[in-house]
Amino acid sequence: MFTMINFQKELNSEQLKVVEQGEGPCLVLAGAGSGKTRTITYRVAYLLEQGVKPENILLVTFTNKAAKEMIERVKKIIGNDLKLPWSGTFHHIGYRILKKYAEVLGYKNNFSVLDADDSLELIKLCLKAEGIDRKEKRFPSAKVLQTIISFARNAEMSLEEVLELKYENFLAISDILVRLAEDYHKRKQEANVMDFDDLLVNLYLLFLKNPVIKNKYAEQFQYILVDEYQDTNKIQASIIELLATKHKNLLVVGDDAQSIYSFRAADINNILEFSTLGEFTLNRKGKYPNAKIFKLETNYRSTPNILNVANCVIANNRKQYEKKLKSIVKEFAKPEIYSFADQAEEADFIVNQIFELQAEGVNLNNIAILFRAAYQSQALEMELTKQGINYDYRGGIRFFERAHIKDVLSYLRIFNNLEDDISWRRILNLQIGIGPVTVEKIIRMIKTFSGEEKNKEKVREEKINSTSLMTMLKNFSYLERNFENIKTQLSAKAQIGWNDFLQVYFEIKEIIESEEKCSIGDLIRVLTKSKYKEYLENEYLDYRERIQDLEQLALFADQTEDLSQFLAEATLQENFQQIDKEEISAEDLENKIILSTIHQAKGLEWEAVFVIGLTSGQFPNDRAIREQGLEEERRLFYVAITRAKKYLYLTYALTGGFFVQSSATLGGAGFLQEPSMFIDEIDKDLIFDNSFKEGNVFFDDEEIEYITDDNSSFDPGSFLKRISDL
Repeated sequence: MFTMINFQKELNSEQLKVVEQGEGPCLVLAGAGSGKTRTITYRVAYLLEQGVKPENILLVTFTNKAAKEMIERVKKIIGNDLKLPWSGTFHHIGYRILKKYAEVLGYKNNFSVLDADDSLELIKLCLKAEGIDRKEKRFPSAKVLQTIISFARNAEMSLEEVLELKYENFLAISDILVRLAEDYHKRKQEANVMDFDDLLVNLYLLFLKNPVIKNKYAEQFQYILVDEYQDTNKIQASIIELLATKHKNLLVVGDDAQSIYSFRAADINNILEFSTLGEFTLNRKGKYPNAKIFKLETNYRSTPNILNVANCVIANNRKQYEKKLKSIVKEFAKPEIYSFADQAEEADFIVNQIFELQAEGVNLNNIAILFRAAYQSQALEMELTKQGINYDYRGGIRFFERAHIKDVLSYLRIFNNLEDDISWRRILNLQIGIGPVTVEKIIRMIKTFSGEEKNKEKVREEKINSTSLMTMLKNFSYLERNFENIKTQLSAKAQIGWNDFLQVYFEIKEIIESEEKCSIGDLIRVLTKSKYKEYLENEYLDYRERIQDLEQLALFADQTEDLSQFLAEATLQENFQQIDKEEISAEDLENKIILSTIHQAKGLEWEAVFVIGLTSGQFPNDRAIREQGLEEERRLFYVAITRAKKYLYLTYALTGGFFVQSSATLGGAGFLQEPSMFIDEIDKDLIFDNSFKEGNVFFDDEEIEYITDDNSSFDPGSFLKRISDL
């Protein structure tokens, strides 16, 4: 027996229509904060109350957490411990069906599922079988290859198409990569294992190959509900389409305005082309031309002031279903825009504003600082650390703890301290042809040669302790005299890696000797153009973002010529979290500011939100525009705005990024960064504008100069990692 539910009392009119009229193909456009989960769970409860059996309902979510939450809500609504046997992620559903019918595809029914780490190890075996030794020559890492293969399968693209779209630097070796992908697939089948992508691809192939099996489940699932439909890829949408062929009671819920995961092969066209009813058609025939369209536009999260800005921004997208969020919350202050001379000033403002928000009663854990890319957080992390404000970093690793930052700091540390064998180990392990045994051999030789040379020269203590770059270079010259001696004692393979290191060293030496005034930042920029860049390109798919991190580090390092001081500050940042937690209360440990990429912030909300780094080239991001398009970047900005409940601050720095253009006509001065085009799209009546109002801004030497110009003015892959995720 179920508890009788008063749906009219529990739901608003928009939600009630979905619950009571959700027969046939239905597209539910659920705006941010509109009660999407509530609507889905009440629809399930309604179906159960109408006598639909639990086993005839298929509820598909993107995470197990979401599925469990919905099931618990349904239980609470109906007052019954009834189970929904067919609820869970796409991968979970695929696994259950394939366990029964794997033999149709040439597998045994007791197949195993590879988690992400197991998959990686198998790809490494394929690399080895191909005769590729990444210690002998640069080649894409197993992780990079894994991601490329996964994207191709989920996007229903060939490997060559993926390389042309996203990884042009690997096109020259496309034939080898295709061969490796084929070997990987063959090895999985021989071992009777599937990876996460196979659970989707093989389920789709099963239905195509055996219509009887497909029809069995299409008959069973009288009602299909899919959450976060805007995040589905082509394979997932195709599976759902096949399962809905019999009853056609397919209700998909999502928000095209929040489709931001195309880099994971999510396809916004799945939701845009679901129906041709309404104002959006793109002159294409929808999969379900007569599908009903419901809109959930009542927002329970944000003030009208914030939603007005969000509506204004997203209205500029052409490919969308038009929606207009409306708030049930009282009006509050307008969102605010601020511009600053540099990122340090931007960070200082944010910290001061955080203190003001605290004074108004806002807890630290209810404040978030969001950014387009991880490198944009560096200056802010520095300031938060200085002010003793704890923060929790989402969507990545703290700036000074990132591997590539540590790599570059290690290069600088050996210039500062030739005996730093920890940094030597890190650097040497990056080189091709050099393994752990050879690393220790080289370090022993370095210590021997440097010790002997320094004794011969009887270097004065004050010179050794000097921190000027030229003196450090002179100190390093004791080792330089024995570079060839070290090389002759290495194997042919190790000599390749040693030569790569020497190439980096001599490039650094050249810039120190040639520049009249060389900053630490100049040395870092040398590294971003050296053999180390080649290492990043082959090791990481996001190598461009990592290079941007290093550019940001270089800007920070430009402030000093004292290498020891710079390294000390960086080390203090890196070890900030190594504090005695016994001296801090549990409440303080929980009460942290949230720093997050916008992608990681989707689905979350905070009372106060800062969106930083809103400059042209950074947000919208130039490369993302080329790969995903401007409209996805705008959707990302929309997601950032709609995370805020009460306070919203949009900020940008006029200098401090690395999209500064040079201008010979200004005697070496350069144009400052321009504000993001998204800021210009906001109706100025909707915001409190504290940015620079008129004129272009230039800098010359160390001073900022404002020059008026009447002609131009401005107003501001798979989600799964572990088997348990199934």
